[in-house]
Amino acid sequence: MTHSPLSPRSDSAPISPPLHIATLSCVRAGKAMPFTREQLSAINKIPVKQPVAINYMGLVSDEQADRRHHGGHLKAVHQMSTATYDRLNIEFGLKLEPGLLGENLTTTPVLGTDNLTEANVCIGDVYQYGDGESAVQLCIVQPRRPCYKINDQIGVTASHRNIASWITQQGLSGWYFKVVKEGIIDNGMPVYLIERPYPFATLQSLWQLTNSKEPIEASIIEPWLGIDCLEESWKKALIKKVRA
Repeated sequence: MTHSPLSPRSDSAPISPPLHIATLSCVRAGKAMPFTREQLSAINKIPVKQPVAINYMGLVSDEQADRRHHGGHLKAVHQMSTATYDRLNIEFGLKLEPGLLGENLTTTPVLGTDNLTEANVCIGDVYQYGDGESAVQLCIVQPRRPCYKINDQIGVTASHRNIASWITQQGLSGWYFKVVKEGIIDNGMPVYLIERPYPFATLQSLWQLTNSKEPIEASIIEPWLGIDCLEESWKKALIKKVRA
């Protein structure tokens, strides 16, 4: 059986970073503006056409209206796979385009690698955007938890289904980074996977465990609890799944 250089191995074999895996095709930032339900939101992320600085809290030109649920150093930057939009469009008969659901970064795979998705990115992965002293390094620390604003942003479909709930069930919400190294980010930069300390810890696996309706053996959960960078609320969710 062959594996893409990006795909986690079933035997958790280590990879050999750095790997040039993608190109940063679009950087986006948003401003808090009037949204639905008489609330503000910055879910509308507009392409940034010039280099932008990233600091500890994310893109300096980006805003979050609801700082209780968005933003902060453990949700500094959001990335979502373009494959998610493909699946949404097929499932709901839509014509959504990347950038609609609040992500800051969109990448395009280089020849010979897979598109970044929840199936092949892992908690603890560190990605570098760009080269040289100003390159940015970001570490995946948690998935994004979809909320009702996704439904409000997309609008009611003909089926009147809860799209945010479907995204949660499928585990297709994208991922949040914390900033490991501040720097400058820009469209067209090369993207490298430079660290993968937990090759078993795909976001797909994390969603499957936390969405499980059946108790789970402690031996399966324990390795996840040893991941220092995994955000604490996800560890608490996993602990609740342990078979008594």
